[in-house]
Amino acid sequence: MKDARLMEAAELYGDIETAEKYGYVTRGLKSRQIQFIAIGGTIGTGLFLGIGSALTRAGPLSVLMGYTFTGIAIWGMMQSLGEMATWLPLPGAIPQFCARYADDALGFAVGWNNWYLCAITVCAEISAASVVIQFWSGADQINVAAWITILIALVIFLNIFAVSIYGEAEFVFAAIKIITIIGLLIMALIVDLGGGPKHDRLGFRFWKHPGPLKEYTSTGSLGRFLGFFSVLVNAAFAYQGVEIVAVTAGESENPRKNIPKAVRRVFWRILLFYVLGALAVGVLVSSNDPNLLSAQANNKPGAAQSPWVIGIINAGIPILPSIINAVILTSASSSGNAALYAGSRYLFALAQNKQAPRFLLKCSRHGVPYWCVAATASISGLTYLSVAPGGPSSAFQWFQNLTTIGVLFTWCSICIAYIQFHKALKAQGIDRNTLSFKSPFQPYAAWIACFFFAVIIVFNGFHVFTGENHRNWNVANFFAAYIGIPIFFILYLGWKIVKRPSWRDPGTADITTGRAALDAEVWPEYIPRNFAEKVWAWIV
Repeated sequence: MKDARLMEAAELYGDIETAEKYGYVTRGLKSRQIQFIAIGGTIGTGLFLGIGSALTRAGPLSVLMGYTFTGIAIWGMMQSLGEMATWLPLPGAIPQFCARYADDALGFAVGWNNWYLCAITVCAEISAASVVIQFWSGADQINVAAWITILIALVIFLNIFAVSIYGEAEFVFAAIKIITIIGLLIMALIVDLGGGPKHDRLGFRFWKHPGPLKEYTSTGSLGRFLGFFSVLVNAAFAYQGVEIVAVTAGESENPRKNIPKAVRRVFWRILLFYVLGALAVGVLVSSNDPNLLSAQANNKPGAAQSPWVIGIINAGIPILPSIINAVILTSASSSGNAALYAGSRYLFALAQNKQAPRFLLKCSRHGVPYWCVAATASISGLTYLSVAPGGPSSAFQWFQNLTTIGVLFTWCSICIAYIQFHKALKAQGIDRNTLSFKSPFQPYAAWIACFFFAVIIVFNGFHVFTGENHRNWNVANFFAAYIGIPIFFILYLGWKIVKRPSWRDPGTADITTGRAALDAEVWPEYIPRNFAEKVWAWIV
């Protein structure tokens, strides 16, 4: 298998000497790790904490619709990405797809955009974790800098030695999150039906009063619509990281089988975790709940901001809040771990595209691009801004705003790359029915998803211009909402001006380099021996 991987790297680099000089990543992620990364890799602070702020602004129906509509667009984007990643599973994948199928400048822009996005996400999640720890110890008793140092050291340790260590850590983290969210959904159903200690049947009480839709920054129908639109921005942050399954494609065992399986399950992940989660929160907690409003207004630490925990407290269930806080801490650590992994692979992909220094291609004997990991981890020092006045809550909010726009550009770029990939297959006479994974409703799903994400990018900062805000102009809010746009276009136009690459012709776009060596690899077929193994094989 090592020789096969060397041949795959040599095909990508152009010669075997370069592959031997720099080394190469290994296919060390097992099927169960890939599936759990796909299922639980994106369940982070957005679903546990961020959904509370959406509920207070917009009301339960807006939250449900916002997470559902965003989920549909995410599904279309992921189907597009899954088809490309199955056809050609490359390390980092997304920058290479954009450069090969669409435009070299787009690959440069999305690669560096993704890299800084992931680096900032490491900061955001570690900052969130430091907020979570305050739930137990209090802001006056916690040494924020010490905890930040511990968490940074943890995620670096999980990434620097071997990809199998990262995969195993994410498998455990994902399992904890999956069990927790399923337990929370069951708990919400029981409490809603009156099975809690108080035997108070909630039903859809909070949808009647204070109502399903709330006004935000304006009044009447416009205010209710703006409340709904604000949820779309919030949901984009919650779904962030869903594309990581494609980033792992270059290091997964039997990618032609495991990647399609993971992508197909995106629908069920969206339905179970996000849509049902949004519904459960809306029936469990009132959007006008004093504890929820107070927690959001005062940036209370950790689980105190979680609508799940507030619903549990209101239902009179003891102990659970601390358990949920521990899970939120695990989720934040997991998301930071995944962001460091993804960022290092995006940087590796840029180096393969010759859009980053070649020394970044250097890999350890275990297949880890350690210079890429080190460069991405170095940005985590920004997390110490959490120690400044305003505390980790303020830093986390800033990091969240910066990363949301970055991920929307990533999703748009994926859709653009797929539209060009679809044209290239047709122009080069390749029948999509022969593909290992053929995504449905294409290329229309990619076009619709791209338009949806573009609208959110343009109008995500609407709150700066509406209501009382436009009379009390806040430069910081405007900067946080829109700084991601000039960053992306500076990257794109900079490469376009310096290198002058042309838009790819579908008839000549490179959709084959790297396939031959992969096609030559033979993966042993796993045959379950009993019922328990059949169930496990279905899960993973």
